[in-house]
Amino acid sequence: MKLLYPTSVKLPIPTLKGFTVTLYTYNVKEPIPEELIDADILVTWANSAENLQDAAKRMKNLRWIQSLAAGPNDVLSAGFDVSRITVTTGSGLHDRPVAEHALGLLLDACRHFYEMRDYQLQSKWPAHLGGSFPRGGQLTTLRDAHVLIWGFGNIAKKLAPHLTALGAHVTGLARGPGVRDGVEVYGEDKISELLPKTDALVMILPGAESTNNALNAERLKLLPKHAWVVNVGRGTSVDEDALADALDKGEIAGAALDVFKKEPLPESSRLWKTPNLIISPHAAGGRPEGCEELIADNLRLFLAEQPLKNVI
Repeated sequence: MKLLYPTSVKLPIPTLKGFTVTLYTYNVKEPIPEELIDADILVTWANSAENLQDAAKRMKNLRWIQSLAAGPNDVLSAGFDVSRITVTTGSGLHDRPVAEHALGLLLDACRHFYEMRDYQLQSKWPAHLGGSFPRGGQLTTLRDAHVLIWGFGNIAKKLAPHLTALGAHVTGLARGPGVRDGVEVYGEDKISELLPKTDALVMILPGAESTNNALNAERLKLLPKHAWVVNVGRGTSVDEDALADALDKGEIAGAALDVFKKEPLPESSRLWKTPNLIISPHAAGGRPEGCEELIADNLRLFLAEQPLKNVI
């Protein structure tokens, strides 16, 4: 039995005594070598679309794909026969780094580090950014700020305590209401009531048909003029043109985006020049933490013909 794992991340998978599994590395940006086409298991991380599409056409023996992404949209859209292939996700591997990145973007928005950096590159002293806080009508601190997290899953559960510790009032928005880890989470039917009270909107929505352009022009107009939008979920969840229009017109204060509809973001994109927009190059996730243990655990379960973790 063959397991292919990617060179895009180091995976020192421990030897599984008593099991006859041979591990092979492969390049995620090139076609699968002919001698590895008969592999039973494929681990994916940062694969190119061409690599996955090629694998879907040629790897007829595949029985299980372990994606290290929290949302394996790339695998699901590549053309694999998911009726016979089990697909598992990297849910939980990115919670802490993405939560920290979202927090960093929020602090950047409040303290205007991005603007200070711009002045530094010009060798200018931005005196207007100092002095007393808050400055009228601007989001300058997370203390007493109303932060709405849209998409309240594992990442939100890691982020919320950090925000609370800094004095923010945190609420959640999800498909269904309830209390999760001590945070009041509202159903999406309450969105028109929540957005006008929001100082910072953090989006951690998954990529799906139902979340395409979830933040559109109509919903952007519901946000206060001092509000910021942070997106560390999926780029498809934001109507980028509507967001750029809102920023150009000063209808909201700013936005920090880590994900985009097209990546890398093209040089021709208007977002590069949109005022008060912080661009992060899909850097929130970084490296999947704990992926070695997840692969090893799932491999043991797979070989024992037991249900796997994080099955789609």
